[in-house]
Amino acid sequence: MKRIIHITNILSLIAGVAIIVSLSLDILAGGSYTLDEGYMEVQLAACIIFLFDFFARLADSPDKKRFWAANWFMLFVSIPYLNIVGWLGIEPGKDWYLVLKSLPIIRGIWAIWMIVGWVASHKSSGLLWSYLLTVCGFTYFAGLIFYAYEMGVNPHLTSFGNSLWWAWMGVTTVGAAIFPVTSVGKVLAVALPSLGMMMFPVFTVYLISSLKKKNEEK
Repeated sequence: MKRIIHITNILSLIAGVAIIVSLSLDILAGGSYTLDEGYMEVQLAACIIFLFDFFARLADSPDKKRFWAANWFMLFVSIPYLNIVGWLGIEPGKDWYLVLKSLPIIRGIWAIWMIVGWVASHKSSGLLWSYLLTVCGFTYFAGLIFYAYEMGVNPHLTSFGNSLWWAWMGVTTVGAAIFPVTSVGKVLAVALPSLGMMMFPVFTVYLISSLKKKNEEK
């Protein structure tokens, strides 16, 4: 069972990367979700891998209740809601469709978090690597989401490069001359500086600790 779980963990990491890449290509192809066939197939394959990994680890867990309590969110993001709706021929209302359409974004955020956790546990300098991946990964993803929702409705946003620049200016708390006009963009405008204010002190503490350790060794 341990070998199976190890394999499913590796497959889950690959699936997480595939989700981020497919979501990026889908958004950049049209400035919003096109939800083409290739994108939906990648999402479905990743969800199947996530579900298999979830139930394999559940079967191996000695405390099933604690496992459910700690990993219920993984099960939530692993269900291919859009594919199921398409198979059943259901046509959800506008509000429900927007909710379903946003779930791949949540799945992409979960994939970044999963990759960060894996790197942190496999690198000797796990704190630094997890820090860099967290800041870079979530900043990139925020720029991607901002581009998806603001492109075409925000006159100040002309390209994904502008969106990425806006995200980096936001996470560094400097700010940019691009102001969000959608609800999602406004949420990101608040979330990014908050992430920056939480993460930059961690980097400072890491540098101070590293320098102190080297001085003590000398």
